[in-house]
Amino acid sequence: MNSYFREPVDPFPISSECSASELVSRMRGTSFQARNLARGVEVWSQMLENNATIFFGLSGAMVPAGMRRVMVYLIENRLIDCLVSTGANLFHDLHETLGRKHYQGNPMADDRELLDLGINRIYDVYMSDADFVEGEGYIAEFSETLDQNRPYTTREYLLLLGEKLCNEAETEGILTSAAKAGVPIYCPAIGDSAIGIGMARGRVKRGNQVVFDIVKDVIEITQIVLAASVTGVIYVGGGTPKNFIQQAEVTSYIFDRELEGHKYALQITTDSPQWGGLSGCTFEEAVSWGKEQKESLAVTVNSDATIALPIMVSAIAERSAEAISNRRKPTFTMGRELGVE
Repeated sequence: MNSYFREPVDPFPISSECSASELVSRMRGTSFQARNLARGVEVWSQMLENNATIFFGLSGAMVPAGMRRVMVYLIENRLIDCLVSTGANLFHDLHETLGRKHYQGNPMADDRELLDLGINRIYDVYMSDADFVEGEGYIAEFSETLDQNRPYTTREYLLLLGEKLCNEAETEGILTSAAKAGVPIYCPAIGDSAIGIGMARGRVKRGNQVVFDIVKDVIEITQIVLAASVTGVIYVGGGTPKNFIQQAEVTSYIFDRELEGHKYALQITTDSPQWGGLSGCTFEEAVSWGKEQKESLAVTVNSDATIALPIMVSAIAERSAEAISNRRKPTFTMGRELGVE
């Protein structure tokens, strides 16, 4: 028989009862992005079963789109071990943790009218500009409580912010759950967000002088990689979070170590590789940099993450409960210095 005809497509069966795990299992027999989504769940499950240290890169407006609780689940249940996020997602997380809301909207709204009403829009999501300004003030006031005479890693700053929010939260968020679970969060482009605006407001209006040691962020995440026996990466979109995690393997040479690259790799993206941007960059291209292993288990799911991520996490929650509970995961000591065990 022709070697190309080994696996026939298995038409997707419909039944009145179907769990998320079963849904994904049925997708495995199909094609296009349904099959990639199913393969992505398998790769993520293997990361958990084989005790990989799992890095998660979060970009795009995921929290405004309703993904906060998904991220909280990942952190609380240690389906991930280190989060690298855009500042925007973390500010939106603070916004919701303090009880403020994002609202379903209309992508065809009159944005001139929204401007006059003080409403900000992200596609079909609305939020109050006044709430945003208030949140920036919260950041300014928080920053004033910190030591003004030394730099902070973004990891330490976000830990302290999460600990403060734990005492004031109206709902669990990314920052609070990470502070409780001991999961480090890095935000290498923190100035590119309302957190950065809030800190700038504090400096101009209140004289705050808190600054970040972004270089130490680079050193710390490299130390996490060096302490791991095997690493896996999961990316929603691309941008700075993706590259910050990717380069950690390459940066190992500064400690006189040469690593082979991440063994497991999964990304959910809507971008394409031919434009040269990192959001669409293939894992095959990353091999040329030494960021992924030559024989890495890698899957790209070309899908809106607000569709793919909840399905994938729900399936993993069902099928990998034993692996999650039994997995050996890194523990972190997170004061001014980061310790990894």
